[in-house]
Amino acid sequence: MKRIALLGMPNTGKSTLFNRISGASARVGNWPGITVDLASAKILLGGHIAQLIDLPGIYDLHGFSEDEQVVRHFLENNAIDLVVIVLNSAQIDRQLSLVLQIKKLNLPAVLALNMSDEAKHAGITIDTESLTTALNMPVVAISAKYGDGLPKALQAATQIISQNKTATNPQEIAQLLQEDSQIEREMETLVARHVQIPATLSDSTTDKIDRVLLHKWLGLPLFFAAMFLLFQFIFTAGKPLQDGLAWLLEMVRSSALEPLFANAPAWLSGLMLDGIYNGVTTVAAFVPIIILFFIVMAMVEDSGYLSRAAFLMDALMAKMGLDGRGFVMMLMGFGCNVPALMGTRIMRSRPMRLLTMLVIPLSLCSARLQVFIFMITALFTAQQAPIVLFALYVMSFATMFLTAILFQGQYKNAEPFLLELPPYRFPTARQILLRGWQEVRHFLNRATKFIIIGVVLVWALTHFPTDVPPASTGTYAGQIGAFFAPVLAPIGIDNQFAIALIFGFVAKEIVVGSLAVIFGLQGDALTAQVAMQIDWVQAMSFMLFTLIYTPCLSTVATLKSESKSTAYMWLSIVWSLALAWVVSFIFYQGARALGY
Repeated sequence: MKRIALLGMPNTGKSTLFNRISGASARVGNWPGITVDLASAKILLGGHIAQLIDLPGIYDLHGFSEDEQVVRHFLENNAIDLVVIVLNSAQIDRQLSLVLQIKKLNLPAVLALNMSDEAKHAGITIDTESLTTALNMPVVAISAKYGDGLPKALQAATQIISQNKTATNPQEIAQLLQEDSQIEREMETLVARHVQIPATLSDSTTDKIDRVLLHKWLGLPLFFAAMFLLFQFIFTAGKPLQDGLAWLLEMVRSSALEPLFANAPAWLSGLMLDGIYNGVTTVAAFVPIIILFFIVMAMVEDSGYLSRAAFLMDALMAKMGLDGRGFVMMLMGFGCNVPALMGTRIMRSRPMRLLTMLVIPLSLCSARLQVFIFMITALFTAQQAPIVLFALYVMSFATMFLTAILFQGQYKNAEPFLLELPPYRFPTARQILLRGWQEVRHFLNRATKFIIIGVVLVWALTHFPTDVPPASTGTYAGQIGAFFAPVLAPIGIDNQFAIALIFGFVAKEIVVGSLAVIFGLQGDALTAQVAMQIDWVQAMSFMLFTLIYTPCLSTVATLKSESKSTAYMWLSIVWSLALAWVVSFIFYQGARALGY
């Protein structure tokens, strides 16, 4: 029985041709030398019973992707009477390289130029007769979709297999591909010895899961439900860790640092204890929850689920001038805005990139998360906490979507969206722990720079001039707060919280540290004081403003460098400030009007 192999690049209509020729007789089976199933069918061709095998689509015979290895192993282990090479006629200039590679293997071949109807509409003319002479193989223009040219292609195939030539010797093919095989074996050895790859689900299991998670109507509700459950878990498991670390830091202050500075000048003691120590340790107390958050998100991200979220969101994002990649960058922004902004480099369209960069700073980054955890802990119950945090994440998406809708006319884009859906993976313990450590290191780096500098400045502003009570309206901080009062009072933010917001321009982590310095308290005492100072409506307005207003200096600098435009940077700053004030104003005044 003769053996015919269909070979070509992906999306050339190879499977369409296979189905047209084989009809309903296709079956799936294993072949020597490969570990996957290939579709095959028995057909009658010129009085010969032939077996037609549909090989995976490949771009390069000498590549090392899984599909390319499958094709190479098939050719090395199976005698072949004919190879039918299927090309897209409209892309012949990019696909002839595969034909030349197969030609060097001395395999009997027929070149089927598929989609000839599309090439004709595109004004492409191919001289098949002269190309036949140049390649020394039959070249036939066909349309597998409509059947045009198929009889002529089958006739050319019949002439070759009727010549009663001996089928190709796989050993000869293997010798020609020997160098590729050696490279492949060396790659396998290196990977086995030096690379740790997490376990993945089988394709069939992945397909079953995707039928649910990528469902047209259930996909997005399931995604947001999963995110809510993650927040519930993070708060439930993280609160005891946070309380334990806060207790430990308080013990260090009372048993070690206070005796150490007991005889020091009042200004030095105040600076070191009420300024630097209170400010930094108040932020540090939230590190366990931050670590837990990123460990959980690392598991979700590495599992392959976030790529599917991008796929689900693509249709919605397209209506706002964005695409699924933009949604992935938004999700990256929940960790840190800076790498998310830099990640937009994958977008070739500058308008698409600028629009995406405009919305990313509205992502609820880890620095803002620390502020929200502090405020939620102070003003809301354990049952309310996950709901409030989830609402802030929803508001983050809402402001990003609103921004995209309003500015999409200014940044129009026509770039197509392509996204690979990876198999579901189980991240290794090393990957998870490494992600947690990276976040701790990131915090420590910021703590030694922005946070310490910020809390020292806040302490100075709240303690000078020295002839007025600390943190009073007579201090420099009080004067600054009074200056901004006409703008911030309508959204429920008083003078003391205004100072924290001002230093949040430098880094959002400073906001919590600033409150510790302003009130001269830490731990439970600080949260109790904040709960006495403001009510839940003011707290929510404060968090909404913190969520939306101008990002940290690092993000602003990245916006300028990536966009290469000072005007664009100022657009982002002014827009986020204006949007933050309007959203907080609507919420605060609306809540007060309802009697809250």
